[in-house]
Amino acid sequence: MPYRRLPKTDAARLKALKTLLDNNDIYTVRNKFIDWKLINNAQTLHDHLLTATEQYKISMSAQVRNARKMDGQQYRASMFLSHFIQVLLMSVERGEIKRKQLLLYGLNEDTTSLPNIKSADGLLQWGPQIIAGEKERVKQGGKAIYNPSIGMVATHFDIYNEAYTAQRKLQERTNKDNRVIAKLRPAIDELILELWNAIESHFADLPPKERFNECQRFGVIYYYRRNEQRL
Repeated sequence: MPYRRLPKTDAARLKALKTLLDNNDIYTVRNKFIDWKLINNAQTLHDHLLTATEQYKISMSAQVRNARKMDGQQYRASMFLSHFIQVLLMSVERGEIKRKQLLLYGLNEDTTSLPNIKSADGLLQWGPQIIAGEKERVKQGGKAIYNPSIGMVATHFDIYNEAYTAQRKLQERTNKDNRVIAKLRPAIDELILELWNAIESHFADLPPKERFNECQRFGVIYYYRRNEQRL
């Protein structure tokens, strides 16, 4: 015999509720077998879940779009910062900049290789330090590094940093929308269970095939086990 199983996805929850609500037979006096309070509650929860899932889709779409744009901005910011640090280290090797001045950039005096600036965390850590270090060295009378200039580095870093901040806000909004949906699920599942119990009880005296067909018409979801013969 097939067995019923509560919906596992929000789309399935919406479909189960909509199938029930769209079936006008439950509203007629002759066939009224579901309490009006349950029907009204089903309509309210359906509308709330539909609104919440649509809002989640909008938030997720905005997050994905910004993430694609941010990837390019992160690459450019990382590239300019990498080139600047390479020029800085070569200037130290040539003796044009004293090793102790690397401390201004947050680097050790014996630094000979690039710090990790490929990741978002690394870029956000080292970007401000390198920018501040160059400005302080120049302020102390040092000759500015060009190709790239620290101004170009700062510009691309600021563009990326703004996009990163925006992405964090978009992620927070998406997570908030997801929590709204998660909060609705238990009440919806409880309601669907109560509705399905009422539907199955109403058609309990029918032959199996007819009973399952009628219950499915009102949104009850049945599954057959593997190799089980269908009714």
